[in-house]
Amino acid sequence: MARTIEIMDTTLRDGEQTSGVSFTASEKLTLAKLLLDELKVDRIEIASARVSEGEFNAVKQITDWAIENNCIAKIEVLTFVDGGTSIDWMKKAGAKVQNLLAKGSLNHLTHQLKKTPEQHFSEIRNVIDLGNEAGIDTNVYLEDWSNGMRNSEDYVFQFLDFLAEQPIKRILLPDTLGVITHTETFDFLDKIIKRYPYVHFDFHGHNDYDLGVANVMEAVKAGCHGLHLTVNGMGERAGNAPLASAIAVINDFLPEVTTSVNESSLYKVSKLVSAFTGFGIPANKPIVGDNVFTQTAGIHADGDSKHNLYFSDLMPERFGRKRKYALGKMSGKANIQKNLQELGLTLNNDELKKVTARIIELGDKKERVTKEDLPYIISDVLDSSSFQQKVFIKSYVLTHAKGLQPSTTLSMEVDGKTFEENAQGDGQFDAFMNALNKVYKRLKVKLPALVDYAVRIPPGSNSDALCETMITWKTDKNDFVTTGLDSDQTVSAIKATEKMLNII
Repeated sequence: MARTIEIMDTTLRDGEQTSGVSFTASEKLTLAKLLLDELKVDRIEIASARVSEGEFNAVKQITDWAIENNCIAKIEVLTFVDGGTSIDWMKKAGAKVQNLLAKGSLNHLTHQLKKTPEQHFSEIRNVIDLGNEAGIDTNVYLEDWSNGMRNSEDYVFQFLDFLAEQPIKRILLPDTLGVITHTETFDFLDKIIKRYPYVHFDFHGHNDYDLGVANVMEAVKAGCHGLHLTVNGMGERAGNAPLASAIAVINDFLPEVTTSVNESSLYKVSKLVSAFTGFGIPANKPIVGDNVFTQTAGIHADGDSKHNLYFSDLMPERFGRKRKYALGKMSGKANIQKNLQELGLTLNNDELKKVTARIIELGDKKERVTKEDLPYIISDVLDSSSFQQKVFIKSYVLTHAKGLQPSTTLSMEVDGKTFEENAQGDGQFDAFMNALNKVYKRLKVKLPALVDYAVRIPPGSNSDALCETMITWKTDKNDFVTTGLDSDQTVSAIKATEKMLNII
């Protein structure tokens, strides 16, 4: 049978050490509930003792909720070797599990505390005893443990010999500075776990060399009993080993172990943490980034339609997500077909070629094209093919400056002849129309009257979305509508006007 690895999420404590991040009490309570009830991690580290009044209030709210819901043993707080001050703080806050921060390297002990191992161990024993008297369970962090193993292994084992005899629940081994390699992670933990087979060890990895997930894998292979992870890899400096990636790796590559984590909630929790912190998720971040389940190249979309050639075990549905097919200059017909299928639209081959060409053209201009833009692009392309183009707006300069009247300089071609005009107006498009009227007065052609002008963007789009402008024109005989499509509103109106000129 697969052995179960405990997952301790420390987003609310270590993750909050991300520069510029501070959760409110209500945000901490919301995330604590979500992490335990929906994501189903085994434990959460929610705060450091003695930090602030706000931190105390947050811990009190969480512990009150946890007591009501019989999960107070899953709530952990970082404490310090301070003669019992942290214990008093915990008693008032209602917390029942302390993660006691001690010195895991001789370097830290000697130069920061300036104490002997015996002095440090005696003070630690005192805090453990005070915790037990108060009904508080103790786990012990060996701060800078990884450097301790590199530079002062004898001290680390002296410390572990001492802790193995103490009434504690777990020993927590942090790569505090994120400096060890995957091979060191395995070697260090393998040696320790074999020496202390009945002690529970957690591995706490940081990500300074981007080795966090690799080190998690090796820690599990070495036999560790628990892992410390954070949502979105939040944490000090480069952050901690990221929860989503670590869980996916364990589930897919380490069949000998299992966790309690609900994969399908990883993305939801990731987005909420991002919203609370204001720290965006990189688009290419594994599992939770916007782009990680997006196929861009047309050949990949084509392969997905032919026996799922570009699928892997990392399926988006596992994480409550869907595969997307990007639209842009790399798009082939297969990408567009995939998006059309989602919208319930069909095109014949000729129409599909025209739409594909237009999307590639927009992508070359670095314009962002979304699935929601497709109906507008189709309308624009099919509308443009309904007439033979004889009028071309070749070039224009639109100016708008505060305190000055907008103006337009226009160059256009009508039946092979080039015309240039300049005019002012109440706005850029009005100035453009005034310049256009000058050209058509020279041609002795009366232009239709503009009777309606409407602009829209796809629902849910951003300010960089493609913009569709629909203009209704009135002649002596009838009314008709033309549309233009561009990421710039004025340019889309000019394109709609160019269509009108060709129609008349």
